Amino acid sequence: MPRLRLDCVRPVNLIVVHCTASRCDHRLTPDELEREHLQRGFNGCGYHFYITGEGIIHPMRPLDRIGAHARGFNARSIGIAYEGGLLPDGTPADTRTPEQRESLRFLIRQLLGLYPTSTVCGHRDLSPDLNSNGVIEPQEWVKQCPCFDAAQEYAPLCAEAFHRTR
Repeated sequence: MPRLRLDCVRPVNLIVVHCTASRCDHRLTPDELEREHLQRGFNGCGYHFYITGEGIIHPMRPLDRIGAHARGFNARSIGIAYEGGLLPDGTPADTRTPEQRESLRFLIRQLLGLYPTSTVCGHRDLSPDLNSNGVIEPQEWVKQCPCFDAAQEYAPLCAEAFHRTR
């Protein structure tokens, strides 16, 4: 993974983790992902980064370009998607490989170096709070993506980045 460039930074306060909602026993290449997004009417892949099952990080959209991955949050966010999210039978599940887990941590740490006051969340955490209790609960998720608690898992990285800026 090449070093992230500081000269293409735009204001960002959120890093959003997605899955591709593809079956873990089927490979989805970066080119196929790009084609899927073009077919949906996007002007390219909506995510800034894509991590394949082998843990390879593919830059998909320049950081200075607003993403198309989380409606209402795109202007100030970076989108990362990992390949998978569904079991072979189509059931939503945390299908991240050890390589994807490692690459996600590496990439998020790099992005927090550029955007140290950002928070990390999963796409599902951006669902509306339908009962207005201040918590996005599973029954309120518009999507299950990703099928793990990204905010909790990456909170220590956010705290680490914040403390480095003090």
